[in-house]
Amino acid sequence: MTTHVSPSRSPRRARARWGGRAAALAGGTALALLAAPAHADVPEGWGGQTERLQLDSLHSLALFVGFPLLAFVVIAVAVYLPPMIRGERLLPDHSAGEPQWIGGPRQGVAELPAPDGEDSRAGGASGRW
Repeated sequence: MTTHVSPSRSPRRARARWGGRAAALAGGTALALLAAPAHADVPEGWGGQTERLQLDSLHSLALFVGFPLLAFVVIAVAVYLPPMIRGERLLPDHSAGEPQWIGGPRQGVAELPAPDGEDSRAGGASGRW
């Protein structure tokens, strides 16, 4: 049995591949070093601020209850208003449609065989106590 050895890839491609890897590594390192923090002064009035902002109960209620409730109402109106304008029904009508027996006979129960005798299993489900 002989095994054919495929010729190695050309050295030019290998050098280009290694050069690309080195350039990507050097570029990433250079970008990380250039992303140093900015040396700016703190604006006046920001340096010694230790007081905390206080919210009264009305503002807290508006912030934590009012805005989410408003967002809920806006989304509900955006969903239900266009179908209402077009005159479409919003809820599905479950009374329409024929009942389906998936995997059953095509002609309905007329194709099912009738029971032959008392011990026959034809004709559908049965139960004994």
